Amino acid sequence: MPRESEVTVTFNEEMNPETITQTSFTLLGAEKVSGAITYNTKTNTLTFVPENKLAYATTYTGRVATSVKDKLGNALQRDYVWTFSTGALVSPVVISTDPAINATGIVLNKAIAASFSVPMDPSTLNTTTFTVKQGATAVAGAVTYSGTTAFFTPSSNLAANTVYTGTITTGAKNTEGNPLVSNYEWTFRTKPNTVPTVTATDPANQATIVTLNKVITASFSEGMNPLTMTAASFTLKTGTTTVAGDISYTGTTASFTPASNLSPNTTYTATITTAAKSTHEVTLADNYEWTFTTVANNPSEPETPATPQMGVDLKTAGRFGIFAGVGISNNAGFSEIRNLDVGITPGVRSSVTGFPPAIVVNGAIYASDDIAPPGTAAMLLQAKQDLLEAYLFAEGASSPAPATVAGDQGGKTLAPGIYKSTSTLLIQAGDLTLDAQGDPNAVWIFQIASDFTTVGGAGGNIILTGGAQAKNIFWQTGSSATIGDGTSFKGNVLALTSITMNSGARAVGRMLALNGAVVMTNTNIIEKP
Repeated sequence: MPRESEVTVTFNEEMNPETITQTSFTLLGAEKVSGAITYNTKTNTLTFVPENKLAYATTYTGRVATSVKDKLGNALQRDYVWTFSTGALVSPVVISTDPAINATGIVLNKAIAASFSVPMDPSTLNTTTFTVKQGATAVAGAVTYSGTTAFFTPSSNLAANTVYTGTITTGAKNTEGNPLVSNYEWTFRTKPNTVPTVTATDPANQATIVTLNKVITASFSEGMNPLTMTAASFTLKTGTTTVAGDISYTGTTASFTPASNLSPNTTYTATITTAAKSTHEVTLADNYEWTFTTVANNPSEPETPATPQMGVDLKTAGRFGIFAGVGISNNAGFSEIRNLDVGITPGVRSSVTGFPPAIVVNGAIYASDDIAPPGTAAMLLQAKQDLLEAYLFAEGASSPAPATVAGDQGGKTLAPGIYKSTSTLLIQAGDLTLDAQGDPNAVWIFQIASDFTTVGGAGGNIILTGGAQAKNIFWQTGSSATIGDGTSFKGNVLALTSITMNSGARAVGRMLALNGAVVMTNTNIIEKP
C-alpha cells in the first residue's frame, strides 16, 4: 500500500457520525497513528488521513470499536479488525544522461540533462546537487526540472575539446524524500574548435572589369563574431593606400562598401586579417588576400544599361511561396498558397499553424523534422542556403548604380533598375507603378536597409505596366516586411527577419523570411508569379 494513502472504512448502512471518533477508530503500527477522521453520510464511508506518511515496510492494524452505532442506536456486534502493510523504501536512480557517458563531439552550448527512474522533489535539484565541472573547477549555470528530468544550463559556452564531469549527489531526493544511494557521475568531451576560413569572395581573386561602385564581400566557412568585423580585420587597398569604407556582416558574409566609387582601371587588394574571429573566438590561421581590377573608364564604350543585367536567382528557394526560419501561421480565414510549396527550417512541423483552414493548392508543406519524403531536411537546408545567397546578391547588386529612394513611394512610377533605401521604405499615399517600358525581362531590385511596409487604404498596391512581370521584382528587406490590409502586392520579398500579410492582402510573388516567421493575418492569397 502507498505510504501516503488515506484509510477508509465503508459501512452497510448510515451510521451516527457522533459515534465515529478518535476512540472508536484507531490505527496502530509500532505505535498509534495520529490523523483526522471524517464521515460521509452519502456513501456511509469513514475516512482517516494520517498526520504524517506511514512508515516503510510496516504492518498496520485498523480497528473499528463496538462503540460505533447506526442512526437507530444499534452498535456493531464486535470490533472490526484488519491489517495491511506498506511497501519497502525505493531509492531513485539516474537512468540516462544527455550527453551520454563518455560521449564526444558535444556542442559548446549544450544543456546537460539527467533523467530519473521516478519523479523527483524539484527543491532538491539545484547547483549544489547537480554540478558540472572541468577538473576541479565548477561550471556556473542554472538547474531546472521538468517531468523526471533535470537540466543544467551553463551560463556561457563550454570550452572546446575539453572533458567535463557531471554529478548528481545524494542530496537529490524523490517525492518520497528518498535520496540516491550514492553520487552519480559521468564524463563527456566537447567538440574541438574548427579554424574559420574564407570560402568565397566577390569579386573573385584576379577578377577584371569590376564595376566602380562594387561592394566587396567575403564569405566564411562558419559564423563569425560580428564585433571582430572592423577596419582592422577587413581592409581594401590600392598599393599601400587604404580605401575608406563601411563594413557590415550578415549570415556568414562580411561586406565592405567603399565610401566613394573605386578608381577606373586600378588593381585593388582586399584582405581579411587574423583579427577576424569565429563565434568561438578562433582566428583565421593566416591573413587572406585577393586582388581584382576595376573596369576602364572609356567614354567610347556603351553606357551602363538602365536595367539590371540579371534578376535574382532564387535557385531551389524559388519553389516556395512561403519560406520561414521559425514559424508559419494562418491566424484566421481561408488563406491559400497557389502552385507553390511552403517550407520551414530550422522550425519544425508544430511551428506551422492554421493549416487548415489555410490550404496549399498544387503544392505541399515541408518542415525540418519531416521524415517523409526522405531528404526533406537536406532539401530545406539547401533552399535556405540558396535564399541566403539570393538575399546577399540582391543586397549587394550594383549594376546599374542604385538610385537612392526614401520614405513613401506611393503615387510614383518607377522604371526598371536598382533602388536603394538606407532606412525604412513605405508605399502608402497611393499605388506604386512599375513600368517595364515594353521589356518583359525588365528587373527591379529594391534594397531596403530596415523595415518595408505597404499601407492599405488610400493606396499601397503595386501596379505593373509596360509588360512588367511580378517574377522579376525583388524586395530585399534588412529587417521585416508588412503587406498592408487589402492591398494587391507584386514581387518576391526576401526579408532578413519576418513577414506579415495583413487582413485581405494578396500577393503575386513569394514571402521568403530567412530568420523569422511568416504570418498570414486573415484570408490571404499568395500566387506563383
